[in-house]
Amino acid sequence: MALLQGPVYEAYRAELLKRYKHLLRSLGKNIPKEKIRLVRDAFDMAARAHEGTVRKSGEPYIFHPLAVAEIAVSELGLGVTSVVCALLHDVVEDTDITLEDIEHRFGRDVANIIDGLTKISTVFETVDKDHSIQAENFKKMLLTLGDDLKVILIKLCDRLHNMRTLGSVSENTKLKIASETLFIYAPLAHRLGLNAIKTEMEDLSLKFTNPVLYREISDKLAETKNARQRYVKEFIDPLKSELEKSGLNIVEIKGRPKSIYSIVRKMEAQQIPFEEVYDAFAIRVIVDSPLFLEKADCWRVYSIVTDMYRSHTNRLRDWLSHPKSNGYSALHTTVLGPKGRWVEVQIRSKRMDDIAERGLAAHWRYKSGGKSVSTPQDMAFDNWLDAVKETLSNSDLSALDLVSEFRTSLLGEEIYIFTPKGDVKALPAGSTALDFSFAIHTELGKRTLGAKVNNKLVSIQSPLKNGDIVEILTTSKSRVTRDWLDVAKTARAKSKIREALKAERTQKAHQGKLLLERLFRKHQLNFTDSNIKKLMHHFKYQVGAEFFHSVAEGQIRLNRELLLKIVLKKQIDTPETIATLPNKSTSAAGNKRKKSDQIIIGDDYEMPYSLSKCCHPVPGDPIFGFITVGEGVKIHRTTCPNATRLMSQYGYRIIPAQWRGDGYQKAFDTAIAVRGIDDVGIVSRITDIISKDMEVNMKSINISSNEDGTFGGKIEVMIYDLLHLEQLIAKIKATHKYIEVMRED
Repeated sequence: MALLQGPVYEAYRAELLKRYKHLLRSLGKNIPKEKIRLVRDAFDMAARAHEGTVRKSGEPYIFHPLAVAEIAVSELGLGVTSVVCALLHDVVEDTDITLEDIEHRFGRDVANIIDGLTKISTVFETVDKDHSIQAENFKKMLLTLGDDLKVILIKLCDRLHNMRTLGSVSENTKLKIASETLFIYAPLAHRLGLNAIKTEMEDLSLKFTNPVLYREISDKLAETKNARQRYVKEFIDPLKSELEKSGLNIVEIKGRPKSIYSIVRKMEAQQIPFEEVYDAFAIRVIVDSPLFLEKADCWRVYSIVTDMYRSHTNRLRDWLSHPKSNGYSALHTTVLGPKGRWVEVQIRSKRMDDIAERGLAAHWRYKSGGKSVSTPQDMAFDNWLDAVKETLSNSDLSALDLVSEFRTSLLGEEIYIFTPKGDVKALPAGSTALDFSFAIHTELGKRTLGAKVNNKLVSIQSPLKNGDIVEILTTSKSRVTRDWLDVAKTARAKSKIREALKAERTQKAHQGKLLLERLFRKHQLNFTDSNIKKLMHHFKYQVGAEFFHSVAEGQIRLNRELLLKIVLKKQIDTPETIATLPNKSTSAAGNKRKKSDQIIIGDDYEMPYSLSKCCHPVPGDPIFGFITVGEGVKIHRTTCPNATRLMSQYGYRIIPAQWRGDGYQKAFDTAIAVRGIDDVGIVSRITDIISKDMEVNMKSINISSNEDGTFGGKIEVMIYDLLHLEQLIAKIKATHKYIEVMRED
């Protein structure tokens, strides 16, 4: 860019200045001059540092940090410090500017945030099976949650802009970044209450991981847009009249379509087509009320809505009394609207709506606005942050384990569990009675024997449901075992269990050391480090604590003769265990693949591979290779249920793969699910189509009739490619008007 001259360079400078001025306007008019000066200095530093650098799309790189800063201001409402950090977020990683330079010019706080935003640099492309470069990046980023949440917020803005401009990179990179976004960034945005960012991230991730399905739903939403708008108007108009009569200050009543991603998830969860997703939109009512009247006014709106439209008895969600831990607060109900259609209605105050869309950023703004009243949202955020800090304080977790626990325990959906006294605890969905006991108190958790759920005796591994009343049954002593780590689901419970096991192990090791010391004295031997090392070497232990623990547990038994033989013998001959390895020349010959194979791994026809059993890829499916430990390359579909996790956690082990395009002689194993209205001879007709019409071999068939007059089941078949499978599914669908056939993972 520095080499450009003349009109091209002038056009670049004009566009750069235009974007910078737009950013300043977004910050507002009442920004002090010294803060505007900070923004200008950050902009100048970033522009100089990135000059001459372009992105994959071909546009100047400086436009990216400017766009990230614009998202931070316009879409999250963040201030000057965040803008400065957004403008500089890539300079340390990509240019010669150091953290010391930034600290000298902008202060320690800005330097700390930039450090949190800077990726971990490494000279190695591969790491061992327990580590992941991506996971280490996540870990570094998550650790900043305890210090400055601006790091996370700016990182989310950065990721959102990357997703918006993802079209310029390779297909493999698109899949990795989109999967990573879906795996952790979108759930993190959701947990921080950033609903708009979370929704856009999910939709964009779907667009790149499953473009066919994305376009299909997008097109159907566009086709039904006019009909949907007419229906929303028909629903809202009479409601608006009634609300105006009530004297409430209604800010807005609007209908909002569900995101494409949420529609797809509903279709998959309920196994229904798009046409049967009747709540593809929601009506939102926003009322402007003072803080102390918010709750009462929302219930007044609810009363008016349910007077006009009959409510669904099981679909009232009261997040006014118990806000979600991301600060979300509202009333949700489902009512029967015109033409007999169920419609979801969301009722919020103006403040609640702001927090629902901008989450943590809006929460900060309201909290710093001089309000002395602590709202339920404040408590929900603070409780969640305490749980985050507790999880991150566990230094024993590897980066992968930390990311996994963070996502499972702190980013998932919640359930609310009650004590017999009526106190409520929010836990991740899927939590057990053991998790609940640790949520109440650590000592109670360690002594848990069982539980009573709704007055019924259950074990500690029993999963809890929303609204359960749980009483914990205990013993007088701690009874923590390693098996509890498999029972517990929450980060808090696992952290406390690990602490207890570690303390117990330390105590056991101390006991083992004392036992060994007494044994040495008994046989008049010197209890020295040298003699202990001889014993450890003989029994193949590297760590003293592990050795002493085994002595205490009775796993190592020492009599007089053995002890004297090991300690007094100067040279100890210990047999080495030699692992039986395959002959390299034989292995190489066995793995040699010819160009007659079905899959090309990168540019290599000779790399050993096998098809994954979790998704059964067939020719025609978009695929990728995953390098396993000891099993060669596993081939997965890009839409495999495990693809998101693999690409986000082990991106460095993902390699491109593609099918050969010149025909396939081998049949592939896959499965189809069928269901429909039961009819005489329907199974016979289906099997005739498979075996006779299509001449497809069946590996297994499992179809049964249900009491409600339907049938369903699974058929495993051997097919040659995706087109072959699609033809088979179409033929079976044609046998009956009310039959559904789909490929099963």
